[in-house]
Amino acid sequence: MKSDKLNTILNTLANTFPDAHCELNFRNPFELLIATMLSAQTTDQKVNKVTGELFKKYPTPEKMSKLKQDEMEDIIRSIGLFRTKAKHILQSCCILNDNYNGQVPSKLDELTKLPGVGRKTADVVLANAFNIPAFPVDTHVQRVAARLGLTKEKDPLKIEKELNALIPEELWIDTHHRLIFLGRRICHARNPKCGICPLHTDCSFGSRLDPTS
Repeated sequence: MKSDKLNTILNTLANTFPDAHCELNFRNPFELLIATMLSAQTTDQKVNKVTGELFKKYPTPEKMSKLKQDEMEDIIRSIGLFRTKAKHILQSCCILNDNYNGQVPSKLDELTKLPGVGRKTADVVLANAFNIPAFPVDTHVQRVAARLGLTKEKDPLKIEKELNALIPEELWIDTHHRLIFLGRRICHARNPKCGICPLHTDCSFGSRLDPTS
């Protein structure tokens, strides 16, 4: 991609979504870790409804690890894949207690060793809880980045590496959030709102449409 087009995309995203941020509610790295684990294949809104009460009663790995599997399942039942997520969360809490003195590690390789914590979840925690440069690739980032011509890859890890090489490191976190905001608010998987998108002329999908439609 030519540098002038990349700069146009980055500047437009910054101007359109200057306050883009993580929309999961959290107060510390532990809460963000749990919220992100819960968010797989579920909306942030549903997660926030559950975690408000969950974190109030069980604010630490020590307290949360004392829950039984069926108790955790009952609390998060409204969230997709709740049985598997409950199992992984309780296992992760035990590991945090036993190996990290109840603290969430701030290294990628240590985070991804926790049950149910993949690369994307670890990147979200690093970026938003520790302000460590990372570029989490979720379905919104994958879709929008492809439409804007930022990547031709399909694998999330390859997409992350490509975006890391293309975009300055100091912009990774903000650009990640801005791509998600664009994906959630305008560039939907189905029926994207190309007519109001500020980047429709830079997009392989939107440029084929009448911007006034």
